Amino acid sequence: MADHQKPEKDGFSGRTTNDIADFDPPHKPKRNKFALACSLLASMISILLGYDGGVISGASIYIKDDFKLSDVKVEILVGTLSLYSLVGSAAAGRTSDWIGRKLTIVFASGIFFAGALLMGFSTNYAFLMVGRFVAGIGVGYALMIAPVYTAEVAPASSRGFLTSFPEVFINVGILIGYISNYAFSKLPTHLGWRFMLGIGAVPSVFLAIGILVMPESPRWLVMQGRLGEAKRVLDKISDSLEESRLRLADIKQAAGIPEECDDEIVSVSKDHHGEGVWRDLLLRPTPSVRHVLIAAVGIHFFQQASGIDSVVLYSPRIFEKAGITKDSDKLLATVAVGFTKTLFILVATFWLDKIGRRKLLLSSIGGMIVSLVLLGVGLTIIDHSDKKLVWAIALCLTMVLVYVAFFSIGMGPITWVYSSEIFPLRLRAQGCSMGVAANRVTSGVLSMTFLSLYKAITIGGVFFLFAGIALVAFVFFYTLLPETRGRTLEEMEELFGTFCNWRTTMKELEKNKVEKIQGQIQMGTTTTTKNN
Repeated sequence: MADHQKPEKDGFSGRTTNDIADFDPPHKPKRNKFALACSLLASMISILLGYDGGVISGASIYIKDDFKLSDVKVEILVGTLSLYSLVGSAAAGRTSDWIGRKLTIVFASGIFFAGALLMGFSTNYAFLMVGRFVAGIGVGYALMIAPVYTAEVAPASSRGFLTSFPEVFINVGILIGYISNYAFSKLPTHLGWRFMLGIGAVPSVFLAIGILVMPESPRWLVMQGRLGEAKRVLDKISDSLEESRLRLADIKQAAGIPEECDDEIVSVSKDHHGEGVWRDLLLRPTPSVRHVLIAAVGIHFFQQASGIDSVVLYSPRIFEKAGITKDSDKLLATVAVGFTKTLFILVATFWLDKIGRRKLLLSSIGGMIVSLVLLGVGLTIIDHSDKKLVWAIALCLTMVLVYVAFFSIGMGPITWVYSSEIFPLRLRAQGCSMGVAANRVTSGVLSMTFLSLYKAITIGGVFFLFAGIALVAFVFFYTLLPETRGRTLEEMEELFGTFCNWRTTMKELEKNKVEKIQGQIQMGTTTTTKNN
């Protein structure tokens, strides 16, 4: 503070007087650019998942013609990648605790690179399925590790914004996949789909190289006892040095390291290297951990059970049932879906830390319910009509776009943000892998049965079913999921544990926080008075 801004003594009373500027509200700290860059790089691994999901929707049309496949084989081809990714997501938690978050992302890029090449050079259905299996493992790793790394790097003030990046890049990947479908559809059938799938190997190389320049997660460094290195990383990724010290203290407490310990390298108990994690998650969880696990697995299940992957993977089939018959028109309509998803996910990233998780999530699922019902109505009318109903086709296309828009403003990004921020430090990697497993199983089951399901209960009936599941999801979210905006990762354990009574717990926490702040202010006032 300059000399002319310093407090001065009042000549009559001897009390300190303040400049008007001293009463200005504190400036909001600028968003940390280094943390932003790290989150961007780590999240770009999610492009690989999005690209595969987008590209297979169009490529499967030409693979079916080239290999003369039945609908059942197409379902298996499209849906099994989600199940294969279970292997990757299950292994990713342990791998990331062992070799670190950063190297796990590089490892995921390498696996997907191999899978994309295998798919691109496939000569038959069996060879193609081997490529899908390898790529699926890479996708599983990427799904688990990207949100964990970004949550552990991001400051609390912008964690929602930064942790939503993986979902942003999934949508970017879907859009690129749709565009790739349209671009390569002009090639001969036997070449087009191979280029569509094989070109996915290219970004994984650049991602692996870029990720090597990132720092390791400070929370993982503390779990390894590398305090000095963790402190230097936190100084770079925090909004201020004071926040860096507070974050380090919270992480040390969570890892069982004494707060006064400032050694460069310390010994950490085996419990914080991963041993006993599954016991504490599944066999003997505390009420708080049980609540967190139900919330994380539940939000992942409902994200997929409400039908998003069926729309993404089978959008050309949906548009065909809606009355769009030409292949190029169907692929062009899917590009519109990808563009809408990407646009609204970008909008959502700026709202997460302003509006909060709950409001966005409940608004999102509400809009999805309405659009699913109207889509079901439109498809049912078309299914029972002998004439081409232009208004019904327009309704179906509009409702698909509205559905993916509402999904992208809440359910899409918040699933990954929420599940990656609520687990305690030592349970985070394996806990998140369980959420991803639920996500992939649900996605795989729906993707592998969508064509058979709509033949059994009609295409409109399928979307009425998805609307019913979304309604159950609304009740689940409203009842069990507390707001987490602005809370540090280490505060989450206090917020969970009372299940449906979380609102009472939140009020008590807010009351305690206010009392603590008031106590600090009173203590500061007392100290100032003594000094004067």
